[in-house]
Amino acid sequence: MEKFTELSGVAAPLPIVNLDTDKIFPSIYLKTIVRTGLAKWLLAEIRFRPDGSEDPDFVLNQAPYRNARILIGADNFGCGSSREHAPWALLDFGIRCVIAPSFADIFYNNCFKNGLLPIALPKETVDLLMEDAKKGANAVMTIDLPNQTITRPDGEKIRVEIDPFRKHGLLNGLDDIGLTEQKGAEIAGYEERARAARPWQFGLTQR
Repeated sequence: MEKFTELSGVAAPLPIVNLDTDKIFPSIYLKTIVRTGLAKWLLAEIRFRPDGSEDPDFVLNQAPYRNARILIGADNFGCGSSREHAPWALLDFGIRCVIAPSFADIFYNNCFKNGLLPIALPKETVDLLMEDAKKGANAVMTIDLPNQTITRPDGEKIRVEIDPFRKHGLLNGLDDIGLTEQKGAEIAGYEERARAARPWQFGLTQR
């Protein structure tokens, strides 16, 4: 998993309440477990017209938001069914941080497991960032994870709260497997003691 330390980039406004995972990544495209190449289906039902052409009114089809790195969302972002393809597609598009007043729990957890930073802030604060994001090329924000701040386009810094355990995983690029591998010595020690105490469980003959 790619490490997340500091991110600077254009923020795109997406004020859609209850944006569910089927809107983020439609179920019809759940035909692969490969994490690349998914951006073309991100938000497909609202990014594209029925004939497959881009909807020019949709924010991510407009310059400079085609290169957005941050997404400013609305309440209950990522609700609906569980699917890791939703954060995968956001990452493949280039989005590495989503800021919203609230998130659905499963989507929120899946983001951390895949290197995407979800930040929940009071609605009043998100409303300010949403207005910032509407400034187009001037909608550049900086996410500083070590210091837990968001720097607005005008230079104001907003303090954010991040769970220390999740922060450690992002800073070091550790998903669940990586975090487990850090305990390799302890796991090996436990297994050695277990084999000695209960050899029959491991198909061994007690001497």
